Amino acid sequence: MSRIKTVFSQLKSQNKAALIPFITAGDPDADTTVALMHQLTQSGVDLIELGVPFSDPMADGPTIQRASERALKHHISLQDVFTMVAQFRKTNQATPVVLMGYANPVEAMGYKKFVEGASEAGVDGVLIVDYPPEESAEWVQSLEEKAIDPIFLLSPTTSEARIKHVAELAKGYVYYVSLKGVTGASHLDLQDVSDKLSQLRAHINIPIGVGFGIRDEQTARDVAERADAVVIGSYIVEEIERSSAEDLLANVGARVASLRRAIDTKSNHASGKGE
Repeated sequence: MSRIKTVFSQLKSQNKAALIPFITAGDPDADTTVALMHQLTQSGVDLIELGVPFSDPMADGPTIQRASERALKHHISLQDVFTMVAQFRKTNQATPVVLMGYANPVEAMGYKKFVEGASEAGVDGVLIVDYPPEESAEWVQSLEEKAIDPIFLLSPTTSEARIKHVAELAKGYVYYVSLKGVTGASHLDLQDVSDKLSQLRAHINIPIGVGFGIRDEQTARDVAERADAVVIGSYIVEEIERSSAEDLLANVGARVASLRRAIDTKSNHASGKGE
């Protein structure tokens, strides 16, 4: 069983939602990223989404854009990202790591080299924002040859036909973008999220994580009542941005621990969860 499947299976048996933080590799620098990954696990996360810094992150709001800019000042490359994951794997063999980014760096490196590098480093899943599922058959096959889960985004405007297509391709979990806009936006409508998740679960039988627009503990708890996973990026990256080097790990750890406590207090009315 893959690390991602194992984690979701364990959480389901405990009636818990997964806490998935997003941080950008190389923000504020490569060494701190590895330390941050360990801090995140010590603070209670279940899976880590590690962003590949990119100069034109069109799905990301200003907070994540600035994180990419800080990383790129250190010339963080895809190979550097693999090195960070490999360093993390030296002492952590349990926590799944999903790389999240854009097509350009992968295309520049080449499918095969990317997949081989990700596999050797210990990556468990990959989400490329701008790979349309309708054109991803070869990509998915390449990942599956190395037992890496292909993860896809769905949004409030995703058509029924595309939902069915993603249901056939995706493994690990599906990432539902909970609102129209970029990361860091607000105005999350929980009723809309519930309605859309019901529609998605009619076709998708793997866990569904919800991200975008989750900016505090109460919202995280509300989403945990509805989804299999809560994905939080900007709320954590903001702490990285404003913390001093001396306080960064402790501050991020405290914020993540608070989120963990919040989602673990969810009520039990959620239903229809994935495997």
